[in-house]
Amino acid sequence: MPPASRDPWLDNVKMVLITLVVVGHSIGLVEASAGSHWVYDFIYLWHIPAFVFVSGYLSKSFEWDRRRMKSLLYTLLIPYLLFEPALFYYRRGVVGEGVTGPLWIEPHWTMWYLIVLLMWRLITPILKLHWLFLPLSVIVSLVGGVWDTEALMIPRFLGLLPFFVLGLHLKPRHLAHLDDVWVKVAAVPMLIGIGIMAVYTDTWAESALLWYDTGYSEIPIDNEIVFQTRLTVMMVGLLGAFSAMSLVPRRNLGWFTTMGTATMVIYLFHGFVIKTFLALGWPDFTASYPTLGLVLTVIGAVGLTFFLACPPVRRVLEPFTNPLGWLEAHRRSRAGSAPTSV
Repeated sequence: MPPASRDPWLDNVKMVLITLVVVGHSIGLVEASAGSHWVYDFIYLWHIPAFVFVSGYLSKSFEWDRRRMKSLLYTLLIPYLLFEPALFYYRRGVVGEGVTGPLWIEPHWTMWYLIVLLMWRLITPILKLHWLFLPLSVIVSLVGGVWDTEALMIPRFLGLLPFFVLGLHLKPRHLAHLDDVWVKVAAVPMLIGIGIMAVYTDTWAESALLWYDTGYSEIPIDNEIVFQTRLTVMMVGLLGAFSAMSLVPRRNLGWFTTMGTATMVIYLFHGFVIKTFLALGWPDFTASYPTLGLVLTVIGAVGLTFFLACPPVRRVLEPFTNPLGWLEAHRRSRAGSAPTSV
């Protein structure tokens, strides 16, 4: 069971969101399937904003002190330095994908979130000084679309910044309103409406805008309305994020809540499994059986999430997500169990 000091609702939310991350990344295996683009756009309209918001909310206590900087090094920088080349060379050498680009400077596929979250955390003590940083971050996000570079995923760092800053400034009493009956009632038609919008994404926006990593120059939208469209995507993302989070149970759900504490294990390892299915020819099967392939892929993605988060698997994989922290804890454990001389 998670420690009593943890908020079970946040762990439940994290588990829902990380499951959607895996589903979203798995959709790439079934691009030829009918409905896959709708599922993809629906998820990406709000689940990344929700994940960034939760990351900001959980970053409130970050300061430039020795303990927290060490934690940043252990839990974000070291995993990024290790898993960025590991996934890159697995994709290129085992899967046969033609991935290119300099390691670490241009994050590859799923690894972008580690380095971007690290940069957000580093400026957190400034961002949480005043609520005026929230409207300023919206301006930064809108202007950030001018950048067209993959270096350190600066477009995503700038584009998703408002969700992170909002998480820094909202307090538990604010999020408690998500439990209001009227909010839960409104959340269902809101998500249905976003689902309908996702059907017509390419008529009012572009899927590339949902990723927050593409410069305006590469998006086929008139310059006069591209800023407005970006703002609309942000507002839809925010409404979808809060709608979905309001429907997540507040109580401890036992094994599901416990799995919500294993998001880093899931995030770092799910890409290897997805790319393995790519190498095994899963897209060919889904092309032959589109509907069945989509259903099986979504079910498989959910199953993969639960498998990676289950206690036996998690115990094996967690040392790789924070090797220095694991070594320190192992040394302390051995020192504590050593017999004392008399």
